[in-house]
Amino acid sequence: MPQRSRLAALIGLIALLLPQIASAHITSTGSGGFAAGFEHPLSGYDHFLAMFSVGLWGAQMGGRRVWSLPVTFPMIMVIGGIVGILGIPFPGVEIGIALSIIVLGLAIAAKWKPQEWVSLAIIAVFGFYHGYAHGAELPMAADPADYAIGFVLATGFIHVIGVGVGLVLNPIWNGRFSQILGLLAAIVGFGFLALALGYMHSQLEFLNSGLHIFGT
Repeated sequence: MPQRSRLAALIGLIALLLPQIASAHITSTGSGGFAAGFEHPLSGYDHFLAMFSVGLWGAQMGGRRVWSLPVTFPMIMVIGGIVGILGIPFPGVEIGIALSIIVLGLAIAAKWKPQEWVSLAIIAVFGFYHGYAHGAELPMAADPADYAIGFVLATGFIHVIGVGVGLVLNPIWNGRFSQILGLLAAIVGFGFLALALGYMHSQLEFLNSGLHIFGT
């Protein structure tokens, strides 16, 4: 495919992507059904970046991983979502989500191509974290099945965007554009990690102050 055609295809993908970015953190999940589940991955930069990076990394590595990574991530998300819906405690979710963006971004930036089972294990761990976050935020009156179907389909949609962008960019300039996107994602991920660590610090301070009130 000529470079002009690739760039035109990329512009088309970005045009599809922009409305979702513009609506980030604006959509409502009050209905708790399919629409809420579909909107949720599209309504947070952290979820979006991680899922986009999964597709981009799979496209960068090529071969079977173009589809095995995007398929594995939502499958494990469902398991994490069920654990979150059941209210089973799972520590460090926000930190895990931030780390998913950092690790995936750096993997893309470094053009890291580990053995397939290693890449799938990484995807599975981070998929669980993201799934748990979706499940834990499910409104009590929601339909869990419809909600789960919604966020799995939305996740697949974001993966497709990541794969598409990767397939367009990888042949250009020896794939350096994809590496730059990965590096930018990792930088944003460090910002999310700082926020997550700050939140945990504030929670620990609150807990300590409460213990002091009771004289412990």
